[in-house]
Amino acid sequence: MRFVIKLLISVGVIAICTQIGRKLPTLAGLIAVMPLTGLIVLVWLYLDNPGNFNLITDYSKGALWGILPSILFFLAAFICFRKHLPLWIVLCASFAVWLIAAFIHQWLLNK
Repeated sequence: MRFVIKLLISVGVIAICTQIGRKLPTLAGLIAVMPLTGLIVLVWLYLDNPGNFNLITDYSKGALWGILPSILFFLAAFICFRKHLPLWIVLCASFAVWLIAAFIHQWLLNK
């Protein structure tokens, strides 16, 4: 049951961002990247692993440094969209940039 509640809340956040994005795309973008997702994950991790502060600390460190690959994802998307590239190219290029940055992220954090 807890999994279903987590799923519904997570899907609800995405659905709300999509609806807001139709009228106010910049606000939807802000909401999509705001710490709301991080807050939800922190709460779920804490409830599933009470007292395991090492797990929460490691998650927080990963999320903090994970901001950089996410910035690169959106920067690549922004540049591609400015060039009026098709959506599938934008998504592939952005994800490729993010994936490379994510591998570097994991390599640096696990050194």
